[in-house]
Amino acid sequence: MEHSDKVQARINYATTYTTKTVFPGRTNHHNTLFGGEALAWMDEVAFVCATRFCRKSLVTISSDRVDFKEPIPAGSIVELVANVSTLGRTSLVVDVNVFVEGMHKDDKHKAISGSFKFVALDDDRKPTPVLNGVEL
Repeated sequence: MEHSDKVQARINYATTYTTKTVFPGRTNHHNTLFGGEALAWMDEVAFVCATRFCRKSLVTISSDRVDFKEPIPAGSIVELVANVSTLGRTSLVVDVNVFVEGMHKDDKHKAISGSFKFVALDDDRKPTPVLNGVEL
């Protein structure tokens, strides 16, 4: 297997899925998912994906272009899908798509998307290569 094939296999392995339910305590005054809650869920699933990819200590350094395409009503099922989209030397970007579906019907579709950038840190909390020491 070539190096790029091994990296792609690692990216595929790291893809992460999380399912949540929008209960009333997670909603705003419009009875839809609070945006801050959605962002926290997205950052968390992105972090898990990035960690599974490089198995390093990571910190989120930015989120980019989070698009809220539609409100997510209380009582919805939400699936978050995170995958590594870009690799740098010491950083990586994880794209997150948030899908919504009703509890009682098959209507899953994308409602939110965004990307999160992470930097890998060594024991001295200095940037370190994301692929250094990772078995490919």
